[in-house]
Amino acid sequence: MSKKEVTDITVWNYYNGDQLESFNRLVSTFNETIGKAKGIRVSSSSQGTVNDLEANVMDAAEGKVGSAEMPTIFAAYADTAYKLDQMGMVVDLKDYLTEDEKAAFVPGYITEGDFDGSGSIKIFPVAKSTELMFFNDTDWQRFSKDTFVRYGALSTMEGVTAVAEQYYNWSGGKALFGRDALANYMLVGAKQLGCEIFEVHNGKMTLHFDHDVVRKLWDNYYVPLVKGYFAANGRFRSDDVKTGNIIAYVGSSPSATFFPTQVIADDMDSHDITRKALESPKFANGEDYAVQQGAGMVVTKASDAEIQASLVFLKWFTSPEHNITFSVDSGYLPVTHEGNSIDAIRISGLALSNEMDEVLSAAVDTVNENHLYTPHAFSGGTNARAILEYSMSDKASADRAAVKEAMAQGQSFEEASAQFLSDECFEAWYQDTLASLEAFQG
Repeated sequence: MSKKEVTDITVWNYYNGDQLESFNRLVSTFNETIGKAKGIRVSSSSQGTVNDLEANVMDAAEGKVGSAEMPTIFAAYADTAYKLDQMGMVVDLKDYLTEDEKAAFVPGYITEGDFDGSGSIKIFPVAKSTELMFFNDTDWQRFSKDTFVRYGALSTMEGVTAVAEQYYNWSGGKALFGRDALANYMLVGAKQLGCEIFEVHNGKMTLHFDHDVVRKLWDNYYVPLVKGYFAANGRFRSDDVKTGNIIAYVGSSPSATFFPTQVIADDMDSHDITRKALESPKFANGEDYAVQQGAGMVVTKASDAEIQASLVFLKWFTSPEHNITFSVDSGYLPVTHEGNSIDAIRISGLALSNEMDEVLSAAVDTVNENHLYTPHAFSGGTNARAILEYSMSDKASADRAAVKEAMAQGQSFEEASAQFLSDECFEAWYQDTLASLEAFQG
């Protein structure tokens, strides 16, 4: 086949480690089989982190000096895809899929890229994730044996907060728990409590920052962190498990592949650990909502041959056989009804470790037993989400540090923490955060 007969497709992603290896293996398989037969060659390029990927895509879209050419396909969350769509650079894929092909996907996955409610498909779902709670089971069992506390006590956020206090007292002042992605906690926790913080219609956001709901979120993250029951020290909470700062965290299901096999507290203290995966805790008496996350693929404006070739690859990748292969390697979830079944995953014939079986089982159960939630895209959505991500978490970490410093100077915990655990402290933070978020209303 001559070079002129080959349609080249570039795919920018943010995968790393096992996820990237798995994706690249599948790309190679495609190129050697269907791609070779149809004259399509796919090139995969990891851009680093999600933030790096977004920055590089925006630089390419804006034609900045030194930027790379726009990729044919790039991985994106809804807010980034929305920005590019507003620039007229995104292909609507709805006419490239039959009704049966659309119906094969888990509904919330295919509608995430319908920004205007017209049935458009601006994001092609390829791999999704939700959140799970991961435990250093080895050290948890020591605590459980002494206190008779079982994992069932952690099914609610209120339960996690209560058990974290018990663990703090039992361990001589160590934190039990941490959390990646505070924005997920805020957005999904609020939905469980009957409030949608960002209500979006046609790209316009209406804010619902309910005082009582937000106070409940505060009482089950900020307060226990200031008290030392929770912690957030490393870049990710899996880092805090590795250093022994915590023994449990809530994070994305693919983060299972980064869970440490050892705790290395210092040069003199290290030990092997095993992992336990549980469904993420919800608020007591709350509604059954869980986070839907994981970037999809956006096809950029190109020749019809490149768009058609992109669809051939994306449909191939999301067929249950290939999607399940990626799931078993990465902890991501298949995006079709047929693939999103633990039975389908188990009978796939792929090598599935007991540990990954546990992760995928908990993740599939989460998807099938809950309403999945992710906010719709809106102008400024990335920045508004960043406020939810950092406003409470940064304050909690800074105030915990201030408490520890005051105690080191001889104050009691009660004296050191009084100003931070007051109603006035919450009210000041609430009003500041409310004012910051109001700037993004449509």
